[in-house]
Amino acid sequence: MPPQIASVLFAVGIAGLFWLDRNTSVRPSRALWLPVIWLWSNGSRPPSGWLGINMTEVAGQLPPSSPIDQLLAASLILLGVAVLCRRRDWGALLRASWPIAVYFSFSLASLAFSDYPAWGFKRWVRALGDVIMVLIVVTDAQPAAALRRLISRVGFVLLPASMLLIRYYPQLGRGFDPFGGDAIVNTGVTTNKNVLGLLTYLVTLGTLWQVLILWRDKTQPNRTRRLVAQGALLWFGISLLFTAHSATSGVCFVLGAALMLVTTLPFFRARTAVVHALVLAILLGGSLGLLFGGNSAITGAVGRKSDFSGRTEVWAVVIPMVPNPIVGAGFETFWVGPRVREVFVTRGGFSMTNEAHNGYIEVYLNLGWIGVGLIALILGQGYRTAVRAFRRESELGALLVAYVVTLMLYNITEAGFRMLSLSLFFLFLSIVSACRINRLAKTAPQSDGEFDRDPANNSDVLEFDDWKVTGDLRTVE
Repeated sequence: MPPQIASVLFAVGIAGLFWLDRNTSVRPSRALWLPVIWLWSNGSRPPSGWLGINMTEVAGQLPPSSPIDQLLAASLILLGVAVLCRRRDWGALLRASWPIAVYFSFSLASLAFSDYPAWGFKRWVRALGDVIMVLIVVTDAQPAAALRRLISRVGFVLLPASMLLIRYYPQLGRGFDPFGGDAIVNTGVTTNKNVLGLLTYLVTLGTLWQVLILWRDKTQPNRTRRLVAQGALLWFGISLLFTAHSATSGVCFVLGAALMLVTTLPFFRARTAVVHALVLAILLGGSLGLLFGGNSAITGAVGRKSDFSGRTEVWAVVIPMVPNPIVGAGFETFWVGPRVREVFVTRGGFSMTNEAHNGYIEVYLNLGWIGVGLIALILGQGYRTAVRAFRRESELGALLVAYVVTLMLYNITEAGFRMLSLSLFFLFLSIVSACRINRLAKTAPQSDGEFDRDPANNSDVLEFDDWKVTGDLRTVE
């Protein structure tokens, strides 16, 4: 099929997905388009990349910046701040998610120890955009509906577009693997197969959650056509997971899907201790296998070498180079300047290395042991908050728990705890969403002061004097 015809068909198909998924019974704020555009940009190539403007990094020099990319990011952040100034709950949600606030405060303070504080400050402001966009989603009057729309709008565009580029525009949708020499990999709308894998796993996991809700609840409005749209997006996602060949993302999706499917069973809804045991088994199973000689078997099973495709070589080089093990090199400034050249010369290879390929080591390089401790605090509080949300709203809570747990695992072999990574965005989104659920449960005027069991779907609901909260967790305006 000629690429031009394929482009028209894909464009019509994408428009059809939006049409099939429309649901007039819920109306999230139009401000939701701000985080959607934010994820379209961060989940694919930057605007400068789509315009053919090459920003080549040179080892030993500050990475170049694109005025177009900076203008888009600044515009979205300023508009996002304007939206939040008109909403009431964002301050309380930040206080409830206090480890995230502490992490950003320390990140800003760490720039006092950096060799490049001005560069790091610009990166810090861009990273703060993630929190602003997350708050726009979670403070919506219908937060669960906003979350569904966010996942769908991002997925309807980026996943089919990735498939189009890989199949019909290989000069855009494929590239060379920096760790594989001449190996050609599928990158889709991104510039890296691992970024494509991360985008696909996060969107597909959220899509599976929506499919399960529509499949189980036959009272959902416009259920059939919405199920068709979400089913098509699920097919795109699973196909791209195979196409991307990103082992970490594939494993995280399988584990997250299994965790979400199992925990929504009635047996688990009333027994959070069993949920803890299941999560602990998932986390310890992989960790113990790697620590006690299962390295080759595990990595071989997912198509990797026993050295994690060269990652351990990078770790051995960069860890001793940290200028201060307590506070690191300063927020997002380790991979700037002469250190990048030194890593490139020491390790060798076909291209310049600019990440540690491990989220925890990446944080250590930039923020030292204090930063690692803060990430551990964010993950611990986030998991605890997500489980509490699971007790109150089992279906949405199961997705949030799955995101938090799988993102813990994802960062073992990928650097997801860094600026503009979808990994960090969805981690913050899961934690703050769980805080919103728990906050509504505490502050809403319940008729009997307790959670009741809804006999229609056997799930926990909140009973109020004149309305009821189940899936959408609506607030009174």
